[in-house]
Amino acid sequence: MCGGFTCSKNALIALNILYVVVASILISVAVYGETSSLVTNLPIVGGILACGVFLILISLLGLAGAVKHHQVMLFFYMVILFLLFFVQFSVACACLAVNSDQQEMLAQQGWNKVNMDVKEQVQQRFQCCGFQNRLIPVNGSADYPSCDLVDRNCCKNMEISQNCQCEPCMEKLKETIDYAFKLCGGIGLFFSFTELFAVWLARRYRNQPDPNYKEPHAIFPRNNYLY
Repeated sequence: MCGGFTCSKNALIALNILYVVVASILISVAVYGETSSLVTNLPIVGGILACGVFLILISLLGLAGAVKHHQVMLFFYMVILFLLFFVQFSVACACLAVNSDQQEMLAQQGWNKVNMDVKEQVQQRFQCCGFQNRLIPVNGSADYPSCDLVDRNCCKNMEISQNCQCEPCMEKLKETIDYAFKLCGGIGLFFSFTELFAVWLARRYRNQPDPNYKEPHAIFPRNNYLY
């Protein structure tokens, strides 16, 4: 019967298996990001890895509590998952609410933190030069690598290439960054509501009696030992 003890148990187990799969994907993406030289020093990689590990630990706790119908495990699973819902819902809403100016500010902070090797790889991959402009500071040291190679690649199909220059990287990355924020916000918002559903399902399952559970009964001998 749907809505009964067995149905709630199987639904909670299936939902936590889904969380394990999602957490494994997050960990795989983070490991791939660590091995990719393009994003080696970006702090977002560590955040993705931490979220994946944390989610898989909560999922294992929920699986153990669902299989054993363990009241204490299910209680802590509900509390932790409810707190995670608030955090993930807030972060997802923040990602969806970030405007173009805030995205540019965050991208500028990330550009300033990475080293020249990463900047050079970004310039070669997206065929751009510098972050916002190509102005050389007063001290004569630019905050981006040389753009001679990318300029030649940008202008190789043009007849006159003497004054040809690649666009700044922010212009090339603007759509990509906006898409990444919207995608992360949408996925985070979707999974936050699944976590709220998991909290409700765990509470329902926790309060349902196990039909296979047999209460222990004390067996008293017929003989009265007082006489």
